[in-house]
Amino acid sequence: MTGAPGPGGSNIAIHHRVVRRHAAGPNEAAGPNEAPGRASRQRGDIEGLRAIAVALVVLYHAGLPFLPGGFVGVDVFLVISGFLITTQLVSELERSGSISLLRFYARRAKRLLPAVATVLVATLALVLAFIPRTQWEAIGGDIVGSALYVVNWRFAARSVDYLAEGIDPSPVQHFWSLAVEEQYYVVWPLLIILVALLARLMRKRAKPFVWIVLAVVAVPSFVYSITETAYSPDSAFFVTPTRMWELAVGGALSLGVTQCARLPRIWAIVIGWAGVGCIAASALVFSGKTAWPGFHAALPVLGTAAVIAAGCAGVGGGPESLLGIRPFRWVGGLSYSLYLWHWPLLVTATAHWGGLPVSRGLLVALVSVVPAWLTHRLIENPLRHSKAISGSPGLALSMGANFTLVGVVAGIVLLQTVTGAATAVDASARPAPGAAVLKADPRDDPAGAAPEHVAYMVPDPLSAPKDVPDVYANGCHQDQTSAKLLACTYGNPKSKTRVAAVGDSKIAQWLPALQILATQNDWRLTIFTKSRCGFYSARVLNGTGMPYPSCTQWNSRLLDYLLETEKPDYVLTSQFTPAAVSADGRESVALMASGLRKSWSALTGAGMQVLVLADNPNPGMEVYECVEKNPDRLSACAFARDEFPSAAPTQKKAAAGMEHVSVVDLSDAICPTARCSPVIGNVLVYRTESHVTATYMKTLTPRIAKAFSQAGLRTKYDPNGPKTGIGTTLQSGPPA
Repeated sequence: MTGAPGPGGSNIAIHHRVVRRHAAGPNEAAGPNEAPGRASRQRGDIEGLRAIAVALVVLYHAGLPFLPGGFVGVDVFLVISGFLITTQLVSELERSGSISLLRFYARRAKRLLPAVATVLVATLALVLAFIPRTQWEAIGGDIVGSALYVVNWRFAARSVDYLAEGIDPSPVQHFWSLAVEEQYYVVWPLLIILVALLARLMRKRAKPFVWIVLAVVAVPSFVYSITETAYSPDSAFFVTPTRMWELAVGGALSLGVTQCARLPRIWAIVIGWAGVGCIAASALVFSGKTAWPGFHAALPVLGTAAVIAAGCAGVGGGPESLLGIRPFRWVGGLSYSLYLWHWPLLVTATAHWGGLPVSRGLLVALVSVVPAWLTHRLIENPLRHSKAISGSPGLALSMGANFTLVGVVAGIVLLQTVTGAATAVDASARPAPGAAVLKADPRDDPAGAAPEHVAYMVPDPLSAPKDVPDVYANGCHQDQTSAKLLACTYGNPKSKTRVAAVGDSKIAQWLPALQILATQNDWRLTIFTKSRCGFYSARVLNGTGMPYPSCTQWNSRLLDYLLETEKPDYVLTSQFTPAAVSADGRESVALMASGLRKSWSALTGAGMQVLVLADNPNPGMEVYECVEKNPDRLSACAFARDEFPSAAPTQKKAAAGMEHVSVVDLSDAICPTARCSPVIGNVLVYRTESHVTATYMKTLTPRIAKAFSQAGLRTKYDPNGPKTGIGTTLQSGPPA
């Protein structure tokens, strides 16, 4: 992750990885006039607490620099929702001896789903108008997942999916927290009903059993939150089990409301303001660099619990005297709609303007109040307070199902729109020469200069993110979470010429050409890759700026496996990361070069030859998106060859003077001129980030063969020979 945005930056465009994790918002589980329990019906301070929470989230998303931890607003909302929903359920249980699931879910449906459907349909229109087509497929799936309240799992999977790193923040990213709450609401009423049945059978009061169930939910969830956040912080942020304890804290507070009401006045005041201080400190101190939720989330969670507990006492002088005033209550009542609307508007504004300075972000956030108020006034309240709907749970559920269907259809419309567009383009695609149009010495070849327009290109920009090597589909590319070795073998598995390709996605991108060469040269080609983890004896950070221990473990296992089991004759390697990290957290190119030499020396000492494939020039942007936006001005998508750093200088520095280590540099065939062209020979050169498309890589095959031969790996290439990797075999990965 990156830090909080600076005053001149865009929280979305510049710090989208932070936003990807910390987009959050409320799920108004029970409105102040809905819950039958007194604690929720007369608690104006809770509405004010909602106002604080939504303000933190909205201002953080707008890019306000002094609120780097504004994402803690979601933790505030989770505690509030746990408190209100448990109050409602337990009050009904104590009042009537049972809980009506039909009425419970009917209340949820009429309260939440109409506004959700409205915003999802509006988001569809905004996406069609302002978001590049290259993002439509992912967003269409996100909208469907949001309508069905499962999108948090989709975002969790995407957060550790290396192929998804080029996807910008989704305009429905904030729906993940709604999904977490709704999944909790599916489980929690059922547990309370089971507890009530058990208590009835044992002729005991149900409330003590509810305490036990809360502990059973909260304790494992908190422990899992700590361990999973340390192990995989990106996915931990989104998944439901890491958040259950926060809702359970609110539930426990509901069960202890009587005890809280007996707090002495001085203690209620101290506890209440201390809670406000905890929330404020969380927003000011934490940032996108903080692994979240984990144990850090205890500060805003317990702070929120303290404010609610103090309010139960109903004494003057505490935070309830401020939170209960009309402006806070008005914003709190609007918080659900405001949360729903502000984020899609910020994302589309960023896409339209190409960035969002703080001043403009704050303006968009302020404008979002208008549709939020209209939705609240014209859709939420009329349906929620309708006598006909309130009097018929079946009608409310039917209405909710229809609104859910509207949201699903909105996502499907977007998916079908982009699928139809991509199919129409792909149908007209023709074979393209790619690097074959370049001279033998491609440097400064005019054929490699950026054109303004081409009659066609392959792959189509819409398909570029999927134009990837086979390691992903074959299941042998390891993600960031695991240190287990995975391997695929191509060519002839029984060949006496054993070649290993090792490293991160930058060695994987060469596989389309390597497969052809392995087939034509009768190699046994085995590839080992891991996301953002090259082959080196050095410590690095993962893509979130956090320590990456699984990379260190993977490298140690891989080196042992190569030396003791695989024993290749040649090792091919490349990498994305140019610098290692010292013990005190400083990045160092020299340290990376030393780590590379250490690993390579272990291989050459065992009689292997190392061929280092130099990292290609880095565009510093998503080239395929730029090409899709500028089909008649492709030169706008060209970039200076050395403008953005790559790992190539580090690799060359490490290889200098080493025996049996050669650098193979084909950068001139990827970027022949001073400004790298996005399209060469009718082939789109780049897909996501700085990765070369599989299509263009195949056109480099004869040049790679020549470069390998010059480096000591005798390689032939027959233009009439197999070019599809036919006959490749897939092996199971070696044991960890």
